[in-house]
Amino acid sequence: ENGYADDLDSLAENVRLCVATGVAGLSIEDSTGDKERPLYEIHHATSRIEAARSAIGDAILVARTECFLVGRTDLDEVTRRLRAFADAGADCLYAPGVREREDIVRLVRALAPKPLNVLISSPGGLTMSDAAALGVRRVSVGGALARAAWGGLIRAATELVEHGTFGGFADAAEHGKLDRFFTEDAKLR
Repeated sequence: ENGYADDLDSLAENVRLCVATGVAGLSIEDSTGDKERPLYEIHHATSRIEAARSAIGDAILVARTECFLVGRTDLDEVTRRLRAFADAGADCLYAPGVREREDIVRLVRALAPKPLNVLISSPGGLTMSDAAALGVRRVSVGGALARAAWGGLIRAATELVEHGTFGGFADAAEHGKLDRFFTEDAKLR
């Protein structure tokens, strides 16, 4: 998120603590959490990326601007912020909420050679192949996997309560399949 701190020293300490847990990377965003002033002013936002860079070591630093998420969809402002974050030491750049293909291509070109991260958290938009063809090098799904799981739970529970039937369990993963899935995942680490 925003590093759980407004000031640079606390942000850097929080980054150091996070990296000490063994994470491969983390994101620092420019959101203040204040509805009246939702984004840090560009100089302070950039200083925050510099502070994170100085504390992060070998982990990947993703810098993100929340412009689209707070209703500031001016692509020039998004580009200005992400370029400043790249200059401040970010390894990857992220503007969650950008969806239009033309906007994505424009950002990819404007930020090269730094990789662009795009959020794809619903069906009907881009596929992984589409994103790659546009030049996107990292895709995030946000909370979509959790929402998909909760959607299945809601459908199954609703059917059980309203109809007394168990059809909502039809697509449930078998225990053995879950065991194999998580065993294979552990081997990849």
